[in-house]
Amino acid sequence: MLRDLLLKQFQERLRGLPLRVQTWRGDVLEGVGAKVHLSLHNPKALQVLASPTLGGLARAYVDGLIDLKGHAEDILQFGQALCRADACRDAKGSDAWKWWRHTRHKDRKNIAYHYDVSNDFYGLWLDKNRVYSCAYFETADDDLDSAQEKKLDLICRKLMLKPGERLLDIGCGWGGLILRAAERHGVHATGITLSQEQHDYVREQIRRRGLEGHVDVRLMDYREVPEAGMFDKIASVGMFEHVGRRNLPAYFRKIAALLRPGGLVLNHGITSVALSGGGLGSGISEFIDDYVFPGGELVHAAAVLEAMAAAGLEPLDAENLRPHYGKTLWQWVQRLEANEAEAIRLIGQKKYRIWRIYMAGSAFAFDRNWLALFQILGGKPGADGRQDYPFNRRHVYNA
Repeated sequence: MLRDLLLKQFQERLRGLPLRVQTWRGDVLEGVGAKVHLSLHNPKALQVLASPTLGGLARAYVDGLIDLKGHAEDILQFGQALCRADACRDAKGSDAWKWWRHTRHKDRKNIAYHYDVSNDFYGLWLDKNRVYSCAYFETADDDLDSAQEKKLDLICRKLMLKPGERLLDIGCGWGGLILRAAERHGVHATGITLSQEQHDYVREQIRRRGLEGHVDVRLMDYREVPEAGMFDKIASVGMFEHVGRRNLPAYFRKIAALLRPGGLVLNHGITSVALSGGGLGSGISEFIDDYVFPGGELVHAAAVLEAMAAAGLEPLDAENLRPHYGKTLWQWVQRLEANEAEAIRLIGQKKYRIWRIYMAGSAFAFDRNWLALFQILGGKPGADGRQDYPFNRRHVYNA
């Protein structure tokens, strides 16, 4: 039978893997020193497992064809070994030709899908300031709350914020950066987001902290920000992954138009490690697009620098925080798993599985140099070509 043939093909792939498998009919296959328990609930799972990809495994887990029990890192190591995957070596073409992926209507819909899940759900596993981006660990012993505050402070120092300056945060999330920048540096901060739940949360935080008149949050696409008023500093943290390769030139031109001469912009975001790939291989990009971040696209840091420079913004500094994001994501996964029952109550079993496997898989990808995280600082030189920027970086690291 085809079912028996597929099971035999799967068994051949299991040789040497620390895995315990139980099928829907009660068969048990036990590997040496099993760290991961895999349950097959449906014969359809064999079609996935006989010729597996990491994306296919993730889909089977999310859709309930299989269950995976064990530490998340062990599960991902099993998945990589089973699929024999080197996911950063994807050479497929870009989706940039699909212009409809990033219309304003489509972007609003995509952002709502990912972020308007439940503020309480994100609160279960994010830090106390609900910062949903890579933290900055000065030491391996930093906890998540302090590492996220250090990341916010690092951004503020790189932007050289001064009292009275106007700061724009593109994709402000739950307001961590604009609230801290106003309270610690005395700036007038404006945050924009396409998420209704984030917008409402930030408005309440502004009211609670007495920051009316100092901090403003708007439900707005970055393309809609009026260019009549200039900003001294601009930050974009964990947002430009949603922009799309095709729109990167327009994105940086908009930033340049909003930034006063002599101003600074910091772009913080996930980048591809492969120079020309359109995303991660082994079916990962397709899984993420279908289940997690519809419309998300990654480019190499070189493409970011090129688009920034083409818009008239001078690249001043670039820092890769790749190891920091792996550590951040593993902490998110641990906190999510510790709150599994409440998370399922808030968003349901399927979405819980999506977030668990997505964040664990992302942590695994950062650890293995399949993905990178770059903070790139740029400046808008004045008419005479001058840019008021220090000769050293003491203001960043000796604070």
